[in-house]
Amino acid sequence: MTKILILTGDAAEDLEVMYPYQRLLEEGYEVHIAAPTKKKLQFVVHDFVEGFDTYTEKPGHSWPADVAFADVDPAEYAAVVLPGGRAPEYLRNDPECQRILRHFFAADKPVAQLCHGPLISAAAGLLDGRRSSAYPALAPDITASGGQFVDGEAVIDGVLVSGRAWPDHPAWMREFMRILRAKAPAQG
Repeated sequence: MTKILILTGDAAEDLEVMYPYQRLLEEGYEVHIAAPTKKKLQFVVHDFVEGFDTYTEKPGHSWPADVAFADVDPAEYAAVVLPGGRAPEYLRNDPECQRILRHFFAADKPVAQLCHGPLISAAAGLLDGRRSSAYPALAPDITASGGQFVDGEAVIDGVLVSGRAWPDHPAWMREFMRILRAKAPAQG
């Protein structure tokens, strides 16, 4: 069975982990969640509340990580997903996380990144010359990393598919699945 990796950690946006996780399982892929350590992760729910200048954060689901970053052999995986939330703020500094992600870009394997997920790609030096969407407040981060920020729900740059946040799930995952099916069918 074809394997897909999700790179995440505590304070990841609940929907941005669970939607691709379940969608990929539904499609017939084996999905592993990797985090800094193999433990039960605590996700959060970001929502937009009238009168607030930014999103709010509430506790979300907890979910076990299948594998620690240090134990990941990225060559075993056909694609990677980078959910958002606050997790990418600290994951981008993790050398093991960067090592894993660099493999996918170097091997031209499908990458799906959403919301704050592109912070990891930017920190790893992987967005230079690429087009990427992200949570709109990250436009300066994308630009500073040499990328071109595009405010869109499903921005495609080769095998990289990016979106702004969980409201973009349908378009973002539809485009990622199209690329994934062509490059690495579930039963391949």
